Amino acid sequence: MKKIQPYLLLMLTGLIVANTSFAQFKYPSKQKAIKTGPSKDTVIVPLNQAPVTSAPKPIAVIDPNAKPVKTIDTTVVGGFNANTKRSLRNNYAFFSENNKRKGVQERLPLPYENLREEDALFSEFVWEEIDGREKINRPFIYQAYDDNGDQRFFAILLRAIEKDGVVPFSAEGGDDRFTKPLSMDEVNASLKGSLDTQMVQNIDNPNIFDTTIIYNTKLAPVPDSIYTYRLKEQYIFDNKTSRMYCRIIGIAPVASIQIGNKVVKRTLFWMYYPELRASLAKSEVYNPKNYSSRITWEELFESRFFNGYIVKSTLDNYNDKMLNAIYKDPIKRLQEGEKIRQKIFDYEQDRWVY
Repeated sequence: MKKIQPYLLLMLTGLIVANTSFAQFKYPSKQKAIKTGPSKDTVIVPLNQAPVTSAPKPIAVIDPNAKPVKTIDTTVVGGFNANTKRSLRNNYAFFSENNKRKGVQERLPLPYENLREEDALFSEFVWEEIDGREKINRPFIYQAYDDNGDQRFFAILLRAIEKDGVVPFSAEGGDDRFTKPLSMDEVNASLKGSLDTQMVQNIDNPNIFDTTIIYNTKLAPVPDSIYTYRLKEQYIFDNKTSRMYCRIIGIAPVASIQIGNKVVKRTLFWMYYPELRASLAKSEVYNPKNYSSRITWEELFESRFFNGYIVKSTLDNYNDKMLNAIYKDPIKRLQEGEKIRQKIFDYEQDRWVY
């Protein structure tokens, strides 16, 4: 064997080291081939078909002459006098009575005795409330229908306004002096709730807005919630006849509205009682003991066949406030109301000499 020269050995060693150094470099891996197929949003159009284009959006036509419109909700109030139906046959077994019962419809109230202011030795105003939930006052919420319609007392008041022309007056702000008359439409509007105004974009011109007035029925009184009636009365001691008279001046229905966990009472309107007497004389009161011995609503008030509690008076009331504004305790209010009633009774008794 031939002997390898030293310089040849050095050259071979350099080549081996160079190859190992090149082997240390890391080349990038090959990338996967990207699929070039149609995507989800790509529409494939056949060769013989025209490309599909999206339909243009319609351009809104703006009417420059459009004006804002104001609309008011005119929904009819239901719940009272809604199911007025007349009997097509005689609804009674009495042959002397016809379907219309003219004997009841022609009743008239007896005129009042004339009271002169010069003969009034004593006079006080008293406000008291009648709660229809009490047993003696249950006829006020008697739920039945006859030829005259709904027999609840509030429905009778509405019929007196609509058919007999009795004028209701506003009770806004605690006014009970019959200063602002109301129409039947205004009374119906108060039964719908409170007015709520909304702005709605106009259809013809979106740059202007229409006004829509609706009624918020959340504050509307439910028919069964009107069971309280407030009376404004005047006690007069007549020196000429030596008698104490109690004359009713006005009647106001009071609605109990549930707002959350609190019950709020709202006086709906006032009605002048002397004008209402003729209408009340034509409506009979439910008698649970004997249906044939019924009296009229006018006789019920004049005979005082009801129970009420005093809520205000002009006796020792310098600030003209209700008892609930003076006394927070309801038991205390009832006691103070009975004290006022007793003072009026004692005044009449003290005029007599035994």
